[in-house]
Amino acid sequence: MPVKTRPVEKFAKATAKCATEAATYGKCVVADYNSIHKDMCAKEFLRLKDCYLAASKKG
Repeated sequence: MPVKTRPVEKFAKATAKCATEAATYGKCVVADYNSIHKDMCAKEFLRLKDCYLAASKKG
């Protein structure tokens, strides 16, 4: 019987594969956090989101 992976474990593995994208997004947010506004780091966020989705599909 196959072992079922818990969702949090799947998420942790996916996030570990996206360290570069996460760092880029974090740097964007921190660069001007006193006047952050909607869509300020949208491009970086979408790259991070795409990385998470791709990594979670790969298993």
